[in-house]
Amino acid sequence: MADILNNEGTSLLIKALLSLKTEEECRAFLEDALTTKEILDLGQRMVVAKLLSEQTVYNKIAEETGASTATISRVNRSYLYGKGGYQTVLERIKK
Repeated sequence: MADILNNEGTSLLIKALLSLKTEEECRAFLEDALTTKEILDLGQRMVVAKLLSEQTVYNKIAEETGASTATISRVNRSYLYGKGGYQTVLERIKK
């Protein structure tokens, strides 16, 4: 996975995300860079991560978000055993 995050394209993407200062700038960038489905999928994963952080059970998450159990499981695996990205952003946006 480290190689995926250490190339010119992903380095530019990370710098681009870090350069955004407002919600409007972020919305504009996401609309330009991603398809509607990609944006919706990422948003769904964020809601799934938020619900997992609140100890919500899979069935309720699936019902509330429309996410498949495979997606919920993938997000849960990343949430519990990943690099802490979900926890970091969820903590920061709570404030």
